[in-house]
Amino acid sequence: MVVGLLGRKLGMTQVYLEGGSSVPVTVIEAGPCTVLQVRTKERDGYEAVQLGFLNKPRRLATKAERGHVAKVKAEPQRYVREFRTEGETTGVTEGQVLTIELFKDVKAVDIIGTSKGKGTAGPVKRHNFHGLPASHGVKRKHRSPGSVGGSADPARVFKGQRMAGRMGNVRSTVRNLKIVKVEPEQNLLLVRGAVPGPNGGYVMIRKTNML
Repeated sequence: MVVGLLGRKLGMTQVYLEGGSSVPVTVIEAGPCTVLQVRTKERDGYEAVQLGFLNKPRRLATKAERGHVAKVKAEPQRYVREFRTEGETTGVTEGQVLTIELFKDVKAVDIIGTSKGKGTAGPVKRHNFHGLPASHGVKRKHRSPGSVGGSADPARVFKGQRMAGRMGNVRSTVRNLKIVKVEPEQNLLLVRGAVPGPNGGYVMIRKTNML
């Protein structure tokens, strides 16, 4: 059973296939990841596997972080996340190290990351609003959102109304990305297409269930 791996986005490039066509790929440093905990329904109320990625210097780690990895005799980890495994048999144990070999027979993956934060944006940029007409009589209101709700009825703005606000910096999942190449020697995973987040951003990689 493929649990998943944690990794770091390195950037984008292109590779050439056997037929001579080029495809855009994202290069991801995937693993090795240490299994820090195996959650069980009896003890924790749910089933999951907790992984850690990239060692953190002990001088920069808190006492809680050092104590968390003491049982598995590992260094404090920079990026710690859990993969839910409800009702599935994983076969992994605490302290085990998972490598990119997990994906050698996998055709496609889902990748979860945090999208780039773009700060406060207006409705035209954030939600692709058209704005108001640029005709005679419209003064300095061209990129306004327009009406946001009724007056006497319903006398409020509905929850979820699209407005200006923070854009980006949210958890984002891209599904069914085809694996183009796996390089176990360098722990590199090349997937076709774009991945959320900036270069150097941490990501979660799991086998897709869309095939």
